[in-house]
Amino acid sequence: MSRKAAEQRGRRAEAWAAFYLRLLGWRILARRLKTPRGEIDLIARRGRTIAFVEVKWRKEQRDLDLAIDGYRLRRVAEAAEAVAHRFSKQADRARIDVLLLAPWRLPRHITHAWQP
Repeated sequence: MSRKAAEQRGRRAEAWAAFYLRLLGWRILARRLKTPRGEIDLIARRGRTIAFVEVKWRKEQRDLDLAIDGYRLRRVAEAAEAVAHRFSKQADRARIDVLLLAPWRLPRHITHAWQP
């Protein structure tokens, strides 16, 4: 798969993830936010909770189990730490979530995916 095709697939997955989160009552605050420490796919708020969301899309559902690992989660956590002050207020709770997507499957939402 070409780099351009992978980029388009990633953007579509993030759009689906944002749609899904909105259905669950989340408000999307930012998409594809780049920081010096890495990129955050989605930043969402619901009530007093801010979620920094890593989105992964795989063609086969069985491949989703290997789509996320400690290294990727650590990068998202470091990026979230760099920008959390821009999105959260004093009493907010922040967390790192993962949304795993595959064709013809319901999204799998892993909350609190990273806890150092």
